[in-house]
Amino acid sequence: MIALSLGLSGLLLSACQNDPDIDITKLKADTDPPDVLYRQGLANLNAGKTTEAARKFDAIDREHPFSEYARKALVMKAFVAYRNGQSQDAITAATRYLNLYPQSEDAAYAQYIVGLAYSKQIPTVTQDQKPAFKTIEAMQTVIDKYPTSEYVEDARAKLRFAKDQLAGKEMQVGRYYLERKEYLAAASRFRTVVEQYPTTNQVEEALARLVETYFAMGVTSEAQTAAAVLGHNYPDSQWYADSYKLLQGNGLEPRENGGSWISRAGKNLIGA
Repeated sequence: MIALSLGLSGLLLSACQNDPDIDITKLKADTDPPDVLYRQGLANLNAGKTTEAARKFDAIDREHPFSEYARKALVMKAFVAYRNGQSQDAITAATRYLNLYPQSEDAAYAQYIVGLAYSKQIPTVTQDQKPAFKTIEAMQTVIDKYPTSEYVEDARAKLRFAKDQLAGKEMQVGRYYLERKEYLAAASRFRTVVEQYPTTNQVEEALARLVETYFAMGVTSEAQTAAAVLGHNYPDSQWYADSYKLLQGNGLEPRENGGSWISRAGKNLIGA
């Protein structure tokens, strides 16, 4: 039996030596104490060796799951995955961290990484905008739950970008309907921009498109109100100049109807 065991050991050692996927020189390194592995991970990260850094942090998570360094390694694992462009892995690791250590000092950072990873996935406005919604959700959590953290300022910037993308998507669809003279559908999309994304860069055009759409529908009061709100908030805008020209050319002028939804929404605009 002893001879058989020795023989098997020799075979295993030989297999490890011949297997290109197994580096026996690293087997012991992954069973080092957690503090040693953590320092090695940081050193590799500082040297730009992110793959090796990730391996060290993984080793802590695997070999020393109940140590204090396992907590630190998990949030670093999320950061390294984000840095390597592995957005979903970053989200998974950071979310796991938040589930395990919701009250820790690095919870704000983990939540911020979730937002960053989703933000990296935001596509052009011609594509599905689910990552933009997820970015808003994650970054709003940073702002609301960790208001004194150092990540709030950038969280606000990423949130604004995501909202601008969503508004851009609405504008794209609205213009499509407008070109097809499906005015009710177009007006609905432009209204969404004005009401739900009032601080985005898309609002000027949305108001101008509402002038155009309502005028085409023969709802002149709403067209005049949209133009008046546009002129009040963006008097130097080319969109306002075009809207004013459209109305003036048909014997009308901007005039705000205080009972209109456009007038109420106008109070929340950037220039209000």
